[in-house]
Amino acid sequence: MHDQTMAQLALGLKRRDFSSVELTQHYLERIQRLDATYNSFITITEQQALQQAEEADRRLAQGDAPTLCGIPIAHKDLFCTDGVRTSCGSKMLDNFVPPYSATIVENLQAAGAVMLGKTNMDEFAMGSSNETSYYGPVKNPWAIDCVPGGSSGGSAAAVAAQLAAGATASDTGGSIRQPAALCGLTGLKPTYGRVSRWGMIAFASSLDQAGTLTRTAEDSALMLNAMASFDTLDSTCVDQPLEDYTANLNQPLKGLKIGVPKEYFSEGLHPETGAAVEAAIKVYEGLGASVQEISLPHSHLAVPAYYVIAPAECSANLSRFDGVRYGYRCETPKDLMDLYQRSRSEAFGDEVKRRILVGAYALSAGYYDAYYSKAQKVRRLIKQDFVDAFTQVDVIMGPTSPSPAFAFGAKTKDPVAMYLEDIYTIATNLAGLPGLSIPCGLVENKPVGLQLIGNYFAEGRLLNIAHQFQQTTDFHTRSAPGIE
Repeated sequence: MHDQTMAQLALGLKRRDFSSVELTQHYLERIQRLDATYNSFITITEQQALQQAEEADRRLAQGDAPTLCGIPIAHKDLFCTDGVRTSCGSKMLDNFVPPYSATIVENLQAAGAVMLGKTNMDEFAMGSSNETSYYGPVKNPWAIDCVPGGSSGGSAAAVAAQLAAGATASDTGGSIRQPAALCGLTGLKPTYGRVSRWGMIAFASSLDQAGTLTRTAEDSALMLNAMASFDTLDSTCVDQPLEDYTANLNQPLKGLKIGVPKEYFSEGLHPETGAAVEAAIKVYEGLGASVQEISLPHSHLAVPAYYVIAPAECSANLSRFDGVRYGYRCETPKDLMDLYQRSRSEAFGDEVKRRILVGAYALSAGYYDAYYSKAQKVRRLIKQDFVDAFTQVDVIMGPTSPSPAFAFGAKTKDPVAMYLEDIYTIATNLAGLPGLSIPCGLVENKPVGLQLIGNYFAEGRLLNIAHQFQQTTDFHTRSAPGIE
């Protein structure tokens, strides 16, 4: 059963080929038996999952259950879950059990999805390799000695190892799309504001967006149907009409205009990765699309702008973790200042500390205009590049990540090299656009991803474009070697 897509499992549940309890038990057994290899889960919610599965079976028996009813999924461990530890991959929140659930958790629960547990992640979503987690690194099912990408590496590894049918994830600068590329999955980051951020522990509030990691575009559409909603609890959530994201998956692509940024095929791109992406774009030409070269002239400024804006917002958001109200508290503090200093220094990892320091510096008196204000102006130029491009084309395509998965430790001592892993994904977050990564080939026997960037609230069109590619190719059906 674990080798089926969410859509196939939903059909099997409706036909009563198996029950949700049987399916859930099957996944829980796989997690218990196999996840010691991958370290993709932080918390496993076995008892709660079986209770939810029993309820799903009751709904299924009535004959009017939603499509996702009874499907076992996992949640990235930065989405608050009522009564279940939500650690954000950090020692700081190792003991945090929220009294409420994030909106998307509630939405998926209302749709009948079964929560298997909470997945590992880079600490506070800061990382591109899932090596900064307090709970240890996550292993890539395609190559155990390589990273799965970050920060949603646990969600990606769980789905790639077939320990969950799908998983929630978050994307601040590529943290859904890059793990999707490195683990051979479909990863969707919706338009900023399409999916509620309420109950998602914040890293950089103007960039964070919840999304999905699944095996296919059809599965992403099913999850987005359940997750997307207007939420009055989130002031950045946009009151945009909802749509059925599965409705137009089979729409032909004749007449589609694809833009390929010349800046995305330059120095730094692994040549075989570039070749796989170019071959994938040719598949689209065979499906009736036209391709033209475009320019995103400010794309080279995306990484420096991001690494001013994101740390600045992180330094503000993480100031709440002070050892006073919740989370980690140092032992026997001498006074209030000692409590603050030791609680934060003992509970935050090196990468989180680095970004807090960079952000605090960029926001400090005398440097705000030189760094943060200037980065925001650059952000506006990057957004305008996309606005101009979408007057000429329907979708922008290019590589998701510069290279396939790299070995553990290869970039941990060089933060800049690690940051450049997100060079093709960051601009999408700065502009607030939807982005999608789909598998398009293998390089060194490891997956590489094709990135699709759409116009605002064009998730349905992106999923249609991805689905048509997956109807023509088999990259999304390939399993990591050794998967039982």
